[in-house]
Amino acid sequence: MSIDTFSLDYFTLKGKTAIVTGGNSGLGLAFSMALAKAGANLFIPSIIDSREGKELLEKQGVLVEMMIIDITESGAPKKIINTCLEKFGTIDILINNAGICKINSVLKFGRSDWDPMIALNLTAAFELSHEAAKIMIPQKQGKIINICSLFSYLGGQGSSAYAATKHGIAGLTKAYCDELAQFNIQVNGIAPGYYATELTTKTRSNPDTNRKVLEHIPSERWGELQDLMGTAVFLASKASDYVNGQIIAVDGGYLVR
Repeated sequence: MSIDTFSLDYFTLKGKTAIVTGGNSGLGLAFSMALAKAGANLFIPSIIDSREGKELLEKQGVLVEMMIIDITESGAPKKIINTCLEKFGTIDILINNAGICKINSVLKFGRSDWDPMIALNLTAAFELSHEAAKIMIPQKQGKIINICSLFSYLGGQGSSAYAATKHGIAGLTKAYCDELAQFNIQVNGIAPGYYATELTTKTRSNPDTNRKVLEHIPSERWGELQDLMGTAVFLASKASDYVNGQIIAVDGGYLVR
């Protein structure tokens, strides 16, 4: 193939359908917005009924369908895939974004904290990927993007389950790449660093904890949601067709220091 066939059309998602779990709030809304701006229609399963998020996405001129559901419930992943197919007729992109992080001291962090995190952060992502693969393999194309974390690489005090699930999702990314690449399916991960979101307000407002974070980031600033959006479009598009099994850290250089 000649290099002059490459164009910015490689980055377009027009005509594609994407599932983004938890895609109507937080980081998920940023991923959904990125895909919408690139032209993808969206199917968003979420436990949060955010009509504002849906309306914001629809302003981009794409179709948006919501499904209020607990994705950890038995049978939920299959129901999500089937409903998306009923609405759009295809599934081209799956972003496993939904997740939680429970914090507790090590001796108090028991199964009541561990179990719901494993169920949502890891098991639900596996089951959705498994169901999506049943559609993507026959169509000989697809993109699965798992939202990992810096704690896919690090330990992390206060939540052993968070680190365990994020290491696990990184392993699932690589294993599914190894299984699905032969069918022209790309499976990659995004590992966000420290971002200026509502969840980090307490850390950022404390001069000591804010300084500790910034001292570890070569870029010397907290990430903004826009910093994640280009990576999502890249991994969802034709431009990344030979990128597979990778975890891309979008962290301002945090991991190198």
